[in-house]
Amino acid sequence: MKEKLLAIEAALDSEIALVADNEGIEALRVKYLGKKGELTAILRSMGSLSAEERPVMGKLVNEVRASIEAKIGAKKEILAQEGLAKKLLDEAIDVTAPASIRTLGSRHPIAAVTEELENIFIGMGFDVADGPEVEYDYYNFEALNTPEGHPARDAQDTFYINSKVLLRSQTSTVQVRTMEKQKPPIRIISPGRVYRSDAVDATHSPMFHQMEGLVVDKGITMGDLKGTLELFAKTLFGEDTRIRFRPHHFPFTEPSAEVDISCFMCGGKGCSLCKKEGWIEILGAGMVHPNVLRGCGIDPEEYSGFAFGMGIERIVMKKYGITDMRLLYENDVRFLKQFN
Repeated sequence: MKEKLLAIEAALDSEIALVADNEGIEALRVKYLGKKGELTAILRSMGSLSAEERPVMGKLVNEVRASIEAKIGAKKEILAQEGLAKKLLDEAIDVTAPASIRTLGSRHPIAAVTEELENIFIGMGFDVADGPEVEYDYYNFEALNTPEGHPARDAQDTFYINSKVLLRSQTSTVQVRTMEKQKPPIRIISPGRVYRSDAVDATHSPMFHQMEGLVVDKGITMGDLKGTLELFAKTLFGEDTRIRFRPHHFPFTEPSAEVDISCFMCGGKGCSLCKKEGWIEILGAGMVHPNVLRGCGIDPEEYSGFAFGMGIERIVMKKYGITDMRLLYENDVRFLKQFN
């Protein structure tokens, strides 16, 4: 039995020298010290020894076990050190090497212009309000003086989830929600995404961005609306910009107007941007209809207000001379790099 123990220890020495990883060292541990290992087999056979031999052999077995455990532990330590050294070598960083150039991105033109518009109106004392894009038919149409069956609904046909829930076709819904919760004076803008079932082409998209404004207070007139929009246009397009109102009809404003600005490229003389007209249509506006105020719990005999709305894509396209709206949604880096 003594010869067996010495042979086991010698065999371990030969095998442990060839081990190159933790899996191999674990396999050796199981082979010699596991439940079915060679050293365990010798311990089970000690019952056949005489009473005088057992203590001697027991001591020798324990010495061999301790020796095997020590050698396995030392090999594990060597492998760990070798692994660390290899990892440090593989992950070494040459601090003297030239740094890789990381190009900075830029804000999307829609996001940049939205922020610019917000800052202009915030500077005039407006607050920014937000609301849900999935909206009730009531807020999108009925509360805006456009009951079921009204022909104006056709121009803002949108995507319905059911007969009462839809994707909003205008951010005017935020104006209604604000008037329901807040007493005048009110001065807000409401930028955000809106949806209409339009076919995709160079000037239309089923999803686009809109910004609307609302002011409600005592004594608000059409003159306040004109002054606000004139200041906005001059700030955005330049001090020489002029505006003009053309009569129009919106169900939620009375009177209503389409608002044009003098072409900022030609100064109103006529060019390709303004299609030789000298004017560019940018938004719709008007005085808030008394029915809308009344429906929100505001007395139209005491308060009046004005509202306006503009498509942000239209502003972006006019500002940067973009002729195809689809370019704004394609995420083509070659196109977006122009706005760094």
